[in-house]
Amino acid sequence: MTKKIKLSDCRPFDIAEYLDDEAMITEYMNSVLEENDPAMLASALGDIARARGMTQLAKETGLSRESLYKGLSGDRIPSTETLLKVIHALGFKLSVSKADTVAHA
Repeated sequence: MTKKIKLSDCRPFDIAEYLDDEAMITEYMNSVLEENDPAMLASALGDIARARGMTQLAKETGLSRESLYKGLSGDRIPSTETLLKVIHALGFKLSVSKADTVAHA
């Protein structure tokens, strides 16, 4: 006999639960950066922050947990200052390289 599962019994997928090693986190960030989507970047940084601990990130950035949750939700794009603080506090280093193809205006 097949057991039926109600949707209300299922938890929503949370990638933060799977970001449990640095190789996985690095691969996740590289995939997100390829999308060139600032909201997706903010959301991914929020996922990583939740995986590592939002309280510690708040201490390291000087930002409140509440503002980090809001700013890194993906619902809005945080300021460049906030993004850089978070990126630095999470231990990432940004670098620039020439793209294979460049779109000209």
